[in-house]
Amino acid sequence: MGKKQDEVTYSCTPKVLTLNNGVVSADITVNFPAAYFNKKATLRLTPVIVFEGGEVAGTPKYVQGEKVNDNYTVISADNGGTYTQHVEFPYDDRMEQSELRVLIESKCNGASEYVMFNAATGKPVTKEEAAVLANPKSAEAMALRAQCGVFIAEGVNTMQRDFNFGDAAATAANNYKRTTNQVDKAEILYKINSSVVNQKALKENEQLSEFEKTAVANKENDRIAQSLYVNGYASPDGPEKFNDKLASARSETGRKAVEKILAEYGFNIDAAGYGEDWEGFKEMVEKSNIQDKDLILQVLSMYDSSAERENQIKNMSSVYGELKEDVLPKLRRAQLVNNMEITGKSDAEMQALVNSGKLDELNNEELLHVATLIEDNALKAKVLEYAAKKYDDSRAYTNLGAAYLQMDDADKALAALTQAVKLGGNTQELNSNLALANLAAGNVDEAKKYAAAADAQTKSLIAAAQGQYGDAAAKLKGYNAAVAAVMNNDLSAAKKALAGENSADADYLRAVIATKEGDMKTAGAQLKAAVAKDSALAKKASKDVNLKPLFKSGFKF
Repeated sequence: MGKKQDEVTYSCTPKVLTLNNGVVSADITVNFPAAYFNKKATLRLTPVIVFEGGEVAGTPKYVQGEKVNDNYTVISADNGGTYTQHVEFPYDDRMEQSELRVLIESKCNGASEYVMFNAATGKPVTKEEAAVLANPKSAEAMALRAQCGVFIAEGVNTMQRDFNFGDAAATAANNYKRTTNQVDKAEILYKINSSVVNQKALKENEQLSEFEKTAVANKENDRIAQSLYVNGYASPDGPEKFNDKLASARSETGRKAVEKILAEYGFNIDAAGYGEDWEGFKEMVEKSNIQDKDLILQVLSMYDSSAERENQIKNMSSVYGELKEDVLPKLRRAQLVNNMEITGKSDAEMQALVNSGKLDELNNEELLHVATLIEDNALKAKVLEYAAKKYDDSRAYTNLGAAYLQMDDADKALAALTQAVKLGGNTQELNSNLALANLAAGNVDEAKKYAAAADAQTKSLIAAAQGQYGDAAAKLKGYNAAVAAVMNNDLSAAKKALAGENSADADYLRAVIATKEGDMKTAGAQLKAAVAKDSALAKKASKDVNLKPLFKSGFKF
């Protein structure tokens, strides 16, 4: 059998071992020729991944001749035979440059011990070699075992780890608006059927005093544009035409009162009468504690005529004292309105504050907004760390987790995202980032728990992490789509997905694609471009099995 060992054929799927979800797996097929297998022989074939300084052995496969009294796979002496073995190895970073070999040990004619076959010499190991192998953990023994093994495949293609999870990280929305509106109100109340301002009540009106303070203070703020109005109203328990005139009169007397108070500040104040305040009446009744308030509103809604409603309100006021004492008097008013249009900080102003370290001059929404404008991930994380700590907002922690993902720090990302969950966050962005952070940390099973609530890109990356590259390549974008396409052996789709991508990783992937296509000139140029942008890629390239043909062709940096 030893003399005919070259006639035994070995094949492996895949030809280059590939990392998938933390595991390196392969299917080894061994074909024994006719007139080869000794009827009394037993072989123990052990798959081993060999790398510098060590090895990892898989489960042995046993085959036997026709006259061996065991229960292993039988190989015919006359016709030969075939077996296929599925092997799996937990991935170890040392396997990045490695080989899958099969160690062959045999025993024959009832022997009790297996003897190793040395594939390099084509003979069983010598006594001296057996002595070395007796100390299996020694460097010499591991080197000899590697030499003895039959080469099956090289590896490991670790491209599955090249997905950029930070590219897919989601950002929770903020509520920052450059221009916002704010309304300040105060009221001057009148006696029934009167438009005369009670001067004593005016002086004691604290609401009016605060209205004045706000208007005066805002006048000095060039970011705030103010429009002041006085709107006159009447309670809906009198004749409609009378109430229209009364409301207009109240708007005028109210304006004069306010103009007098604000005379030295030069405000322009508009006035208008709005007649009976039917909407105000309904609102106040709805907010009141009147036991039959729903019935009151239902009855009044039955009448379109203001005269009918007036009569009904008068009747009800005699029954429900709260209407007469608490609701109607508050509708006899002139309402002061300050409509403020507030212009916030510009993007440039916020970025200047960030660059000068004045984060305390930005509120929560401004911090969340300006973080979206920052390209430097470290600075972005600094802004979001400040916002998260100061405002304890789940959105800040969600976006901080995204920033950490973009910095390739899965541990910090998970910590930030966990805090977002503790604060009650349960958005699609948060679930997507939790899945991505777990993928980055190698926790695929944990990532799958968030898949249902995650976005489409994240779901596709979860699929890719489990080796489902076809579907992922179709749904992912840019660089990540290209990685999935390469893993799916669709180089054309990969090149199309990389169009417009200018990162160092994109150039590196172009070098891999060109190498697979046999275009070493382009591969070398792209790899040099990648390393020029990120020098750390030179070390990665030196160990990348995908680029091994490029270096064999004589490429040097």
